[in-house]
Amino acid sequence: MSAKDDIGNTAERMTGKVKEGIGKMTDNERLEAEGKADQVKADAKKAADKVKDAFDDAGK
Repeated sequence: MSAKDDIGNTAERMTGKVKEGIGKMTDNERLEAEGKADQVKADAKKAADKVKDAFDDAGK
């Protein structure tokens, strides 16, 4: 996993956390759900990158 990908995933996850928090504070269920979805998406990308790295390492 490249540092660029890792930073991007972390930024996406943090953005999701902020959206979720603002959604909770403003009682905006849609924004809260969008924030949670952003976090799940970032976690899925991170997991996929780890699997890809494992296969790349195994092929060496």
